Amino acid sequence: MVVVLQPVPKCKTSSVLIPVVDFADPTSKTQIVKACEELGFFKVVNHGVRPDLLTKMEEEATKFFALSQSLKDKAGPADPFGYGSKRIGLKGDVGCVEYILLNANNHLSSTKSTAVFRQIPAIFREAVEEYMEEMKGMSSKVLEMVEEALGIEPKEKLSRLVKVKESDSCFRMNYYKEKEETQAKEEIGFGEHTDPQLISVLRSNDTGGLQICLKDGTWVPVPPDHSSFFVFVGDTLQVMTNGRFKSVKHRVLTNIKRSRLSMIYFAGPPLAEKIAPLACLVPKQEDYLYKELTWSQYKSYGYKTKLGDYRLGLFEK
Repeated sequence: MVVVLQPVPKCKTSSVLIPVVDFADPTSKTQIVKACEELGFFKVVNHGVRPDLLTKMEEEATKFFALSQSLKDKAGPADPFGYGSKRIGLKGDVGCVEYILLNANNHLSSTKSTAVFRQIPAIFREAVEEYMEEMKGMSSKVLEMVEEALGIEPKEKLSRLVKVKESDSCFRMNYYKEKEETQAKEEIGFGEHTDPQLISVLRSNDTGGLQICLKDGTWVPVPPDHSSFFVFVGDTLQVMTNGRFKSVKHRVLTNIKRSRLSMIYFAGPPLAEKIAPLACLVPKQEDYLYKELTWSQYKSYGYKTKLGDYRLGLFEK
């Protein structure tokens, strides 16, 4: 089967200042809330993750994607966990991308995650496990700051969803191979979408391509910064804040002579967790914009949709 990669349709682009949150700044929690309300996206500096761990992750992931196709295929096909190439999801979406998707929770085993680890050296597996713990901590910290800034009760209402052992989080590494010749038109590396979980934490190398979509439909390129992290609001957090925080649509375009490597940690709640607007933020149920659902229901529904579909529409009142 031949997979045809389509060029990106023409659209307007613009530049905008990406909010920068310094974890060492005492006002960081209010900055996070403002960024989540206005853009659904921000950059984190002074995050405390060791630079050598980031370097090791990048080096070892690059080695994996440089393996022969036959070796990489032993860790696939993705279901959704495991190794995948070009095909994204089950509904025909494709992109100029190879990826590894891993279950980030040891309590929720995945045979495909195990298959990936069999194809990589111990140093890479150890780095991945340490990195996922760091991302779990950063996700929890961001949500704790949101709780403090918004006065959310009971305590740890959001952050505990990531901390508990039943948390259904996952980790993805996307690799966009360099091109020998620059194309006349940009191509889709990873099509436009929102992330379904609470929040996503992204780190990439110094190659561009990431864009976010503003409320007016304008696409904004995000300057790369390999020393920082980028945080996306997910659909689940949009529901729990009753639309106060917006899940931001984003994509990756490729028209490059240098490879791009992205690592994304998706902080998800337990499968059985009931998701609804928080009563402390929206006291009257008649003011709820969304119906109550479980994370398992929303996740299952997401697998049945195309990448760019507006999944929250089914759960709007």
